[in-house]
Amino acid sequence: MTELVPQYTWVEGQGLAFGAPGMEPRWTSAAKDAVGTAYSSSSRAWYTVSHGILNEIYYPTIDRPQIRDMGFLITDGETFFHEDKRDLKHEFAYIDSDALGVRITSRDSDGRYLLTKEIINDPHYPVVLIRVKLEGDKEFLSRLQVYALLSPHIEGGGAGNSARTLIAAGELAVVAWKNHTSLVLATTGGFSRASCGYVGKSDGWQDLKHNLTMDWQFGLALNGNISVMGQIDPRRMREFTVAIGFGEGHHAALAATAGALANPFEKHLRRFIEQWHRAASPREWAVNAKDGGRLLQVSHNVVLAHEDKTFGGAFIASASIPWGYAKGDDDLGGYHLVWTRDMVQSATALLASGRVDTARRALTYLACTQRPDGGFAQNFWIDGTPYWTGIQLDEVAFPIILAWRLWKLDGLGDWDVFPFVERAAGFLVRFAPVTQQERWEECAGYSPSTLAAVISGLICAAELAEAHGSPELAKFIREQADWIEGHLEDWTVTNDGVLLPEVKRHYMRIRPPECGEPYAREGCGNEMIHIANRGPGEKADFEAREVVDGGFLELVRYGVRRPDDPVIVDTLKVIDHVLKIDAPQGPCWRRYNHDGYGQRHDGGPFQGFGQGRAWPLLTGERAHYELAAGRDISSLIETYEKFASEGGMMPEQIWDEPDMNGLVFGRPAGSAMPLVWAHAEYLKLLRSVYDGRVFDRIAPVEERYANGRERCKLEVFKLRRPVKSIRAGYRLRIIAQNHFRVIWTLDNWQTVTAIESATVGHAGSFADLQTGPEQTGMLSFTLFWPMENRWEGRNFDVTIEAPE
Repeated sequence: MTELVPQYTWVEGQGLAFGAPGMEPRWTSAAKDAVGTAYSSSSRAWYTVSHGILNEIYYPTIDRPQIRDMGFLITDGETFFHEDKRDLKHEFAYIDSDALGVRITSRDSDGRYLLTKEIINDPHYPVVLIRVKLEGDKEFLSRLQVYALLSPHIEGGGAGNSARTLIAAGELAVVAWKNHTSLVLATTGGFSRASCGYVGKSDGWQDLKHNLTMDWQFGLALNGNISVMGQIDPRRMREFTVAIGFGEGHHAALAATAGALANPFEKHLRRFIEQWHRAASPREWAVNAKDGGRLLQVSHNVVLAHEDKTFGGAFIASASIPWGYAKGDDDLGGYHLVWTRDMVQSATALLASGRVDTARRALTYLACTQRPDGGFAQNFWIDGTPYWTGIQLDEVAFPIILAWRLWKLDGLGDWDVFPFVERAAGFLVRFAPVTQQERWEECAGYSPSTLAAVISGLICAAELAEAHGSPELAKFIREQADWIEGHLEDWTVTNDGVLLPEVKRHYMRIRPPECGEPYAREGCGNEMIHIANRGPGEKADFEAREVVDGGFLELVRYGVRRPDDPVIVDTLKVIDHVLKIDAPQGPCWRRYNHDGYGQRHDGGPFQGFGQGRAWPLLTGERAHYELAAGRDISSLIETYEKFASEGGMMPEQIWDEPDMNGLVFGRPAGSAMPLVWAHAEYLKLLRSVYDGRVFDRIAPVEERYANGRERCKLEVFKLRRPVKSIRAGYRLRIIAQNHFRVIWTLDNWQTVTAIESATVGHAGSFADLQTGPEQTGMLSFTLFWPMENRWEGRNFDVTIEAPE
């Protein structure tokens, strides 16, 4: 417990609240109407809004939620009790179209009063401010009592919170704390009464609901799931400001909160808006928007708002906790984590918006979180601490692509990005083509979307290597990309499709590893994949050819394949047949068939299993493809905009069945909202239409592959992925992390040849064994490791097959 320092007068009231530790804590809805913060980096607090009230506030970094929610209770003490989020009808608006301050107008269903809330941040300090105006018949209002009710979830959890009432600067307020973080709830002129209680037992909601009167004034609640409440002074009830401030310890939180309340709200608001006007969304793109540019402005600001202010350049996936109302303290991550995939999407969208400095800041942040081996954790906290630890090759490739884009724009400043890129490219060389997880973070194997990113990342790395005076490394990396590109259809296309009778040849979502390859499952060798999150009794193992997703469109986006490539066109027919949903707004697509990540069939929350729903993001990806194919995409842009909420938030998933249990067909389901990736996709889509060309297209990738090229006559052998055969006339390239000597033979060891490997920096060492154009038989070799002075202790045999 934080020390109770003597300069405060601690209000004992009726002593310690009863009912400890309270109900098991839960978070709240992920369907946000808005995410807000001050534009200034010194104001280290973020707020979210939904259902007409304030939800999570994040402090001091954007991955640390500190409250569950804060709303108002209104009663006349005799005939009714209203909780604004449940009992009032809300209208949402932004105070200014270029700022993230919000105005919520809440009406009594009987028309007796109007509650208007304007929510902003103190422009310079970690304090959230709510200006409240109460309007209605004067005589009726004179009978009302208004209370502010807040549920602390300090340091990311509802358990273990404590609170106490106190007098500070002569006014009654409430302080809550856990460990070293303190929160203060205060109002202009101070509360007339205040109380601390345990949720579901002695909290203010229970108190008022019982008899419409505030009977409890508990001065203290310790170590539990708590709620705090303060009554607004009736003399100030027509207009007042509530402040929620944060700090390391009571004094810091109190000083920030009192300081914010000492300045008129109007002054804060003016400065708040002035700051956001400096952000200036790229309005020239609005000519291609169908909503007058509203979602453009909101998306631009939402992406900016998801950057942390302590760890500059760190962008999280969403300031929300999917299905939070069903999750407690044991779900630590939510979506307020860094995924390099999502983060590079955000940074690239801002780069498309002309924000070169912001994109460079994102890249330097990633460089500081890169592992020594060149890879990245699957996701991580803002401070770089890993959360999940899967290996996703696209998450290593995307930062290389971002580095290349900045380099081409001369946007790197004085930073020599090559060591960072070289390490990441080396990781791709060592681990590709088999990824432990593809972009949906579940299955291992050969993924079209992952390989599109890997090929593109390697080509970008090769260009940078050449520009940095390493032509040999550039050649080596390009050949790795060529090897993967040359096998794309071998690895990721089925020739015996079963999903659409007239289409036999199409891309699969992923092809599983063969036995002996990395991440191969028990029972490998039968082309089966396991799908996570399937419900009890549901089939979870499918043939790879039975499962498709839209990830293959990444091949077109970056320029690896033409939009009119026959396999691309045929696969579109399959996914439209299997995954397309005709929502009221327009077409939308599910991630892949048999997906279990989403709202359950009965409308219940995802809790380990469910039914994957349609993602608006995928409508944006389809629009990018159609643009690349030369078609008009204005209807898809309009569809995309219609998926946004009233506050312009893009949901991760929509409910894609008839209305059920409060879920509306085409409207947000319970998953993340906003999904920042979806906002980034929209920004890039408008930029692409404005340019008449897909912004993400990578010129050297398109030039090398889109119009076809002779197949690379190369096969790559690694100890972690040995190959069993090679075509006559091909080179067998052996790659290892350390220097080696290869001793090989083509005539069963009657004659042998020894080759020393060549070192290629972080990619390791390689040696090429050339076969003749008409040669068949067996190529055998073994390895000697000079640095360790040891032999591998086994021979490797590779069959040389007749040329194609």
